[in-house]
Amino acid sequence: MQKIIFFTSRFIFGSLIVLVSFGMLFWEFQELNSMQKDKKISLYSISDLSTGKELVVGQANIGVNEKDSFIEGKATANDARPVIIRKYLKKYNSPLEPYSDLIFELSETYGFDYSYILAIGQQESNLCKKIPENSFNCWGYGIHKKGTLGFDNYEIALRSFAEYLDREYFKKGYMTPEQIMKKYCPHSNGSWAFGVQHFMDEIKNGDF
Repeated sequence: MQKIIFFTSRFIFGSLIVLVSFGMLFWEFQELNSMQKDKKISLYSISDLSTGKELVVGQANIGVNEKDSFIEGKATANDARPVIIRKYLKKYNSPLEPYSDLIFELSETYGFDYSYILAIGQQESNLCKKIPENSFNCWGYGIHKKGTLGFDNYEIALRSFAEYLDREYFKKGYMTPEQIMKKYCPHSNGSWAFGVQHFMDEIKNGDF
């Protein structure tokens, strides 16, 4: 009788261990499956100060197996650039801030780096705060002894300058601040190019 009780107890105890083991394996499987479906990591993001929302530039989907893992770029990467432009202009209290989207659109239309419009404007006029009265000319071009090139408003000025920059510089092979300076500001001792490059780096690095 004692032997029967002993073997019965061992059988019950062993069965409980098996059930607990299966339960733990099932729980771990469910956790791994959930991680495979839902684990996404933001690679780069920037906060839109005007809305308080975060723009995710890239995501990584990490699966259990290497073949299930991938990194995807998102369309919001491009959206970050108008946010950077707006943030930069707001930082320096520039009257160009309402034209942030236009600045980005013009750079995309002509295919050059948007920071050139900002950096040259910063170098020449402290982003439009020091310009000939009612000229709306923030970039110092067309201003000489014979007269001052002026515009009716900032939108026309931006459109004119972007076209001029593309036509007279980028399409003719002037691609860096140093190269542009030779034609744009030929009498500079190098400080013009240094200043433009500094402002471009400031914009790109977010040091503002």
